[in-house]
Amino acid sequence: MGLFDKLSHEFIDIIQWTDDSTDTLIWKFPRYENEIKMNAKLTVRESQQAVFINEGKIADVFQPGMYTLETQNMPILATLKGWKYGFQSPFKADVFFASTRQFLGQKWGTKNPITINDPRFGMIELRAFGTFAFHIVDAGKFIQQVAGTEGQYSTEEIAGQLRSLMVTKFSSAAGSGDITIDKFAANLEELSQLCQNKLNDDFAAYGLAINKFLIENVSMPDDLKKEIFEYSRLNKIDMQKLAQLKTAQSIETAAANEGIGGMGAGLGVGVGVGNMMANTLNNALNQNAQQNTNNPPPVLQFFIAVNGQQTGPFSMEQMAQMATGGSLKRESLVWKAGMAQWAKADSVGELSSMFSNMPPPPPAG
Repeated sequence: MGLFDKLSHEFIDIIQWTDDSTDTLIWKFPRYENEIKMNAKLTVRESQQAVFINEGKIADVFQPGMYTLETQNMPILATLKGWKYGFQSPFKADVFFASTRQFLGQKWGTKNPITINDPRFGMIELRAFGTFAFHIVDAGKFIQQVAGTEGQYSTEEIAGQLRSLMVTKFSSAAGSGDITIDKFAANLEELSQLCQNKLNDDFAAYGLAINKFLIENVSMPDDLKKEIFEYSRLNKIDMQKLAQLKTAQSIETAAANEGIGGMGAGLGVGVGVGNMMANTLNNALNQNAQQNTNNPPPVLQFFIAVNGQQTGPFSMEQMAQMATGGSLKRESLVWKAGMAQWAKADSVGELSSMFSNMPPPPPAG
């Protein structure tokens, strides 16, 4: 027997893996033709698991720690080998080490636009990208379902499978309706968590867990963005306040014409336009009340003229606070829906009582 043959059949008595890589998931212990000696020492470091495989079947899985290999701590392998009564002998088994640490900064993204059906905007195309982190939870399951019997398995080899699954789950989460399309940009964190939950439901079958899933950006066609922006603005508009504002602006415009057509004519136009706009507003509010009798009555609100500029609207509570604080005075010009023109605050019925308990200005000393 030659020297090589002698060395190649020496018994193995130390089994360990000192991982100095940054992307290795699975590493097969190089047993070759050597046999593992009973009572050999197995060292499984932190963030590792060791898996023994016998003739293609998953046997025993060891968590971090130091072990003396005996039939007692290899119950499955002992059964597969048919050892009984503590039978001691060298044995052959494939030993795989798995790295269970977190693999951070993994990138994912949609190579092509994905199509989802939104109930308001119809069929739309989206692109998205981001990062994720994962780790092996069950090394035996991962080897059985993904890695197989490859001698070494890296993050790059599984990246394609993971990314495909992530795009699928993102599509599912985006189309679920839990977060509407127009709110994607403001809810990326919530959408990311929704995708992570869906991913972990599936990744558990592969012995994996997603520690972090981040959507960094969701892009869509420009014409859809414009439509969403318009929809968002329209949704924010209080139609009653808009009607009040338009009425006040019309009255101000009519009053500004006094200097052009004469005091009487300008005033007449202002009053006429004011009455017309007030009647229009009242009719609109009355029709709205008839259509939905359960709606509460409109809140009484006032506008205040400050340095020639219109401010407001303000509620009665706010007006009372300003009167108490002195920012709203008796002579302040105010207007509310239904008034023909601006008037002094103390001449308006709803506001006059606010000044009844307030002392007049002190006499000049």
